[in-house]
Amino acid sequence: MTKRIAIAALAALALAACGGSDSDPPSGPTLDTATAIGTYLDGKRWVMTGNDIPTHPNGYSEDVNYGAATQCYNRVTLSMAASTWTTVSALGTLTGAPNAGDTGDCDRTTVLATLPAFNSNAVLIENVAAGGACFDITVTYTGFAQEGRGKFSADGRTMTLELYFSGQATGHRCANGAVGASSVTLNGAAFTGNAQQVYRLQ
Repeated sequence: MTKRIAIAALAALALAACGGSDSDPPSGPTLDTATAIGTYLDGKRWVMTGNDIPTHPNGYSEDVNYGAATQCYNRVTLSMAASTWTTVSALGTLTGAPNAGDTGDCDRTTVLATLPAFNSNAVLIENVAAGGACFDITVTYTGFAQEGRGKFSADGRTMTLELYFSGQATGHRCANGAVGASSVTLNGAAFTGNAQQVYRLQ
């Protein structure tokens, strides 16, 4: 047996011992229930930055001055432990909109300030579709809540959350369509923006 054949044979034996082959597709986590999703999220950290930030976080344009509720972000980090979500947000810099209600331009690359971390009081995941292709989610914090629908990529390393402030949106659940479907009414008007927050596993 030549040296090259011997190396190939050893590689094949190693693959067989692992129960796979070099042509096996990568497998992701099984995320078919709320419990499975909660278990998968526990202990993980997810980051949204750059073009993963939507133009309308929570349904509101990043280019509009909403005072303390302005939605211009540079980076958002979600850390999960024991069913509690800890959120740390770095604000981007909104230019050309000095007064409340003004429309300017959100500079996502320049950090204005990093907000103090805040923790969720409750996280409710419901109505999970096969593979985590869509699930309803409600996250409650002190003083406000977010609700909407989410999904995972096939490998489980990307989580997309389409979220709105509680009580303001309708048509934003999986029963109304997939994440990003044009089914949402926000404060009584058809919502045409992008509220899909894309988080990547770190």
